[in-house]
Order: sequence, then structure tokens, then C-alpha cells
Amino acid sequence: MAFNPNNYKAPAAKKLPVVLLLDVSGSMSGEKINTLYDSVVEMVDSFVAAQVKETIIDVAVITFGSKVELHTPYTSVAELQKTGISRFHADGMTPMGTALQMAKDMIDDKNTTPSNIYRPAVVLVSDGQPNDSWEKPLDNFIKDGRSAKCQRFAIAIGNDADRNVLERFTGEKNNVMFAEDASGMADCFQKFTMSVSTRATSQNLNVIPTPSNVSFDNNAKQDTDDDDEYI
Repeated sequence: MAFNPNNYKAPAAKKLPVVLLLDVSGSMSGEKINTLYDSVVEMVDSFVAAQVKETIIDVAVITFGSKVELHTPYTSVAELQKTGISRFHADGMTPMGTALQMAKDMIDDKNTTPSNIYRPAVVLVSDGQPNDSWEKPLDNFIKDGRSAKCQRFAIAIGNDADRNVLERFTGEKNNVMFAEDASGMADCFQKFTMSVSTRATSQNLNVIPTPSNVSFDNNAKQDTDDDDEYI
């Protein structure tokens, strides 16, 4: 066989996707929406610092309020840090079911979320109760297809947040974090950020730490699926 220097390629960095499902309904207006935005910006900065050469963290943002939209398609955190993230605007109701369906369709689409990646981390943030048909989209997300293998977290903001729905989404009570108000939201995001950052610097990025693991609770359960790729 003739020598061809083009046959010698370094392994490409593998991606760790992070999907944010953010409630931007009217009840999130004021301090809440501003804190939510600041928390996402700080999260991106922390992810940039946590990345290793073999891993690229991509973030996608889906917002749901007066409309459900892909606010930010998958973008590397390094790029987001350079370009900035568009601010969120609070308005409307809480169409959580539609947002879950959008997220599932995005994750199940192999052109958008390819197979040669690590298991995506998804966080659902809400301060209220869904007011659309959410049961079937939620069950489909957690039980069927590629989305069922995601690492799932939730942040409940205030006493009006439907924590039962959020616990059903995560499938693990320890993965639901509670913020009494806007000031507590930043702490919850920090725990989520630490959990994903722990994965990004670990030897096996598909081992899933819970927020209580990164909060030094040694009795918390941990998913030890050692698959080296997604699906």
C-alpha cells in the first residue's frame, strides 16, 4: 500500500449537547426573566472554562410563552460567549407540552442531533403549570426514541410551579431543584452547570451525576451507563 499522509487524521472532538427548555410566560416578567438570562450567560461562561480538548459543549435554547420557538439552535459555548445570547422576553401562557414536542423532534432528528455524540443534558425551567396538552408529549419525551436517553433536570421557580410535572419529567426527585424566587434561580442553575461540567471533564461523559452528587451528597444515586456514544 502506497504511503498517503492524508490517511493519518487526529480524532475529532465529540460533542456534549445541552438543551434548555425555558418558561418565558408572562409570570416570568421582571426580575425572574432578567435572572434567568443572567444565569444562562453565566452557565455558558462556566462551560467554556470546563471544556477539555476532546469535548465540545453545544447549547440549544427553546423558549415557551406567547409562542414556542427555537431561540438558539445548537451553538458551541465558545461561539455563544463571543456573540452573546439574545435576551428573553416574558409574555403569554405556559405551552410546555408544545415545547417538549419541539425538543423531542430536535433530539430525535439525527441530522440535527447526530449519533456520534454524548448523551444530551436537558433542563426544564418553569414557574407555573402547563396550560396545553402536555401529558402525551412529556411521556413521549421520557419513554420513546432517542430523547428517552437524555440526562434530565428541572428547576421549579416559586410555589406556583407544578413540581409533580417536573418530577415526572426528570424521573428522579433529586434532579428537580427548587428556587423560592428569582434570587434562588441562579443557585439552581449553578448546580445544573456543575453537573454538566463534571461530565465534561470526566473519563466517561455518559456517566450521569445528579445535582446532589455535585453538592457532595455521597448517598445520592448515579447513572453508570458506560456507553461511549449516544444513539
